[in-house]
Amino acid sequence: MSYPQQGQGQPYQQQPQQQQQQQPYQGGYAPAPQQQQGPAAVGSGANMKRRNPVGAWLGLPIITFGIYGLVWFYKVHVELHEYDRRIENASTNALLSVLFGTITLGIWPLIMYVKLGGRIAEAQRAAGLPPSCSGGMGFLLGIFGFGVLYYQIQLNKVVDRYGGTPAGQQVSLVA
Repeated sequence: MSYPQQGQGQPYQQQPQQQQQQQPYQGGYAPAPQQQQGPAAVGSGANMKRRNPVGAWLGLPIITFGIYGLVWFYKVHVELHEYDRRIENASTNALLSVLFGTITLGIWPLIMYVKLGGRIAEAQRAAGLPPSCSGGMGFLLGIFGFGVLYYQIQLNKVVDRYGGTPAGQQVSLVA
């Protein structure tokens, strides 16, 4: 038995479409069925704060002598968990990894930094966006000092998905 190749074989025959508004029922015509306007919500979470990527990457860390980098790393983990409860709350673990990472020769902070990319990708998926954040890309850019810039741009894609919804307000998750 051979199968027809693409473009060959039986021509496509359309099934006759039933007129939805001309189906009689008791005393009149049946109303047209409602069409769904996008993916159905599977849950909800608190919207994250939109930050200026250049400010989070360069401006505030310079002004605060690097302390804002720790604050940013902690807050991003907290906001990701509040946005989608399926994303584990690793905020304390992330902060401790940066503070005591020298004990593990810097390996623990690098692991947390790469995992952040995966958590951001999960948030993008939950927002109904294609996951475009990569922990590997964040790691490579982090070596050259652009990791925070990359991650904040990726986080802002999730925030921008909900338009002008303020931070902390409930938003629906679609995946």
